Amino acid sequence: MEKPEKPQQKGLLGGALTYTTAAILATVFIVGIGLGMFFGSYTPSSNLSSVATRVDIEQASPNPEICLQYGASAVTVDLRAFMTLNPFSVFVTQPRMVPGCVMRSSNWNILQSRNLINGEQMAECRRRMNTFAYTGDIDKADGSARIDCVYQNDAAGNLFRQAGSSTSPENDRL
Repeated sequence: MEKPEKPQQKGLLGGALTYTTAAILATVFIVGIGLGMFFGSYTPSSNLSSVATRVDIEQASPNPEICLQYGASAVTVDLRAFMTLNPFSVFVTQPRMVPGCVMRSSNWNILQSRNLINGEQMAECRRRMNTFAYTGDIDKADGSARIDCVYQNDAAGNLFRQAGSSTSPENDRL
């Protein structure tokens, strides 16, 4: 008596690719895409003319170790606006992008200990419920740091926030 032949398993593509091999290749492909997205999104760019990530902004901020610990890194937009009334027209200078830092109101003593702000400036800024921000190196004694009392304007809202995100606007307050 002859033994019946086992039916041969056919894989994908007419037998050239088994299901196990296809699963392994799909896994490698998906892991490769995931790693590419991770390294593409979180690697700071070396091109300083293009700010691609939050890490780039934090590294370019003045006194990054102080700014990260006591405030938040920022991109400062310096510009001037001129308005004529007759005829009515508005003129704006070319904006200048400068790395900056916004201090948390609880950490103003960092600026005061370096004699960059005084008690009167602190009282006036606090009275208006504002905080301080600066550009330039606050550790240099050459006076290159520029400190301003700024207010947080949330009128436009955060359009980068995704619906249903777990952070609340109260946590964004400096």
